[in-house]
Amino acid sequence: MYKKLVIVTRKTRLQELVERFNTRSQAKFYIEHAGGDFADYEREDDAYRSSLEVLRRSLDFEMPQQLVDRGLIPTFQFQNEDLVVTLGQDGLVANTAKYVGAQPIVAVNPEPGRFDGILLPFLPDQARSAVERVMEAKATIHEVTLAEIKLRDGQRLLAFNDLFIGARSHVSALYRITSGKKSEIQSSSGVLVSTGAGSTGWLSSVFNMASGVARFCGGTSLKPIRMPWEDPRLVYIVREPFVSRHSQANIVAGMLESKHELVLESLMPSGGAVFSDGMEADFLQFNSGTIATVRAAEQRARLVVS
Repeated sequence: MYKKLVIVTRKTRLQELVERFNTRSQAKFYIEHAGGDFADYEREDDAYRSSLEVLRRSLDFEMPQQLVDRGLIPTFQFQNEDLVVTLGQDGLVANTAKYVGAQPIVAVNPEPGRFDGILLPFLPDQARSAVERVMEAKATIHEVTLAEIKLRDGQRLLAFNDLFIGARSHVSALYRITSGKKSEIQSSSGVLVSTGAGSTGWLSSVFNMASGVARFCGGTSLKPIRMPWEDPRLVYIVREPFVSRHSQANIVAGMLESKHELVLESLMPSGGAVFSDGMEADFLQFNSGTIATVRAAEQRARLVVS
């Protein structure tokens, strides 16, 4: 039985600019002075506010509504009685899904002319019927595999699209990687671990780069890996591994089958970090002595599709 609607929102670019420059006029001066189109920021902000108004009005089920900004999601305590609705881009769905547990998510596209919305099946005026189906247990729900990283001290982080393990800055990360019976010390730009949902995101960019290098060297393009969202496997890629007397590059890519693990031990005295889905502010420290284990999570994201 649902007792509250939790609507997850995110700041528009205009709102973030006003926070940065204190006033709308100063934000406008900055954008136009740089040659940008400030009117586009205003159009986006107007469209988002209008969509939020339509959404809140249409979801009047005589139950409390609570707005939660994206930045508060990592610390917000979702309850089993919460029915979760997101209004924003695909990334908002990904970042919310990691924290809601088994709660289904109704994802709403605030501006379909601007956002493709691969994870956003509903428009603001369609959300009511989707929410009704959830409350009546008649909704069609797509379960999505999440990646999970655990540290030996019990800390844990989930990822909808991908995990990054490496250094917080652009310096090389130093660590020991173990996959199955193989283990070696590596110096690289970090390790990327992708889910099926993330296989069309950051992982695809890695394949684009590798294909370009292969063609430059006289080879042929690589076929990107594409996996269904519910695929229980994960793909890992080591980014730009460096070979030296102290580092190797024999374990650079692989598939983690269901129940299999990838283990990484940090050899960095400071600056090591683990984050997921591009949320660098919500990270785990990955410094010397830290051992991290990566696997597919038992918890799955549950997205309402119809």
